[in-house]
Amino acid sequence: MQVPLILAIESSCDDTSVAIVQGNQVLSNIISSQQIHKKYGGVVPEAASRAHLEMIIQCAEEAVSVAGINLSDLNAIAATQGPGLMGSLIVGLNFAKGLCKGMAKPLITVHHLQAHALSIFMDRDHTQFPVLCMIVSGGHTQLVLIQSDYSIQLIGQTVDDAAGEAFDKIGKLLGLKYPAGPEVDRISRLGFPKYVFPKSKMDAYNFSFSGLKTAALYFLQNNTRENPEFINQNINDICASIQSAIIDMLLDKLEKAANDFNIGHIGISGGVSANSGLREKLQSKAVEKDWNLLFPKLQYCTDNAAMIGMVATLKYKAGNFASLDTPALARYAIPENLSS
Repeated sequence: MQVPLILAIESSCDDTSVAIVQGNQVLSNIISSQQIHKKYGGVVPEAASRAHLEMIIQCAEEAVSVAGINLSDLNAIAATQGPGLMGSLIVGLNFAKGLCKGMAKPLITVHHLQAHALSIFMDRDHTQFPVLCMIVSGGHTQLVLIQSDYSIQLIGQTVDDAAGEAFDKIGKLLGLKYPAGPEVDRISRLGFPKYVFPKSKMDAYNFSFSGLKTAALYFLQNNTRENPEFINQNINDICASIQSAIIDMLLDKLEKAANDFNIGHIGISGGVSANSGLREKLQSKAVEKDWNLLFPKLQYCTDNAAMIGMVATLKYKAGNFASLDTPALARYAIPENLSS
């Protein structure tokens, strides 16, 4: 079988991305990040979908130009089906359907979290399975067992807020600019984790971060009541303490699952996988436990179409195509099999 040339689209939240992928090669990966949400301190769904409409044609044209291909050379069009913001998903999926209809190309739909999980294999040859992968982002925190390129099993997830959401919302309480997660990471490097926050003790491999958010809120309220300058005077140590608490909760579950399943190949993906503190602690843990770590490159940590194209390539080889009436799914459980 020839190596398919695929145009891939990612629009599940607030990043518009179009990539051209051929096998393991990313020929282009264009990402337009929406700035409008900064003034609101969070993603506004209606504004996000409008911004996707404004940018998607431009991103597609640039992706094709950078890749140096002709549209007629494409073998398939791929797009994120879900999960995500419904309006945002519809923009990307409908654009893909239009291209398929106009050029008589097959459609491939991709699960956003499957793509994040398999992004740990981008730009590298990896044939040793199973791999335990933790997907950590603003909207999701999951533990999955990757048995092969085509088999992904969900074994744990957050029961309320995602780790990235905890970073962002606590950062907002501290007055940090949106998105606050990277700011917490940056500032934490200047401080010491001297404040102790409660850590959830969920069953099995599940996570919970709502209790930490509430504890942080009360902690800040109580201390600023006594000293209005408390946050400004202690911002470095507060960020270091919050970051330490979140990372410890993530690594506790990751280590438990690795021990229980006797797995030494460990991956981490999603936007929060770019967090420097998480990477450092995970690397230290890997030395202690003799783990083989798999990180995506930084450009593939956040939402991007290249990872959509990579999964689409696997589905193309398996003959797993979608009909043009396939709907976008805001809620979408991670399928265990890519080939059907």
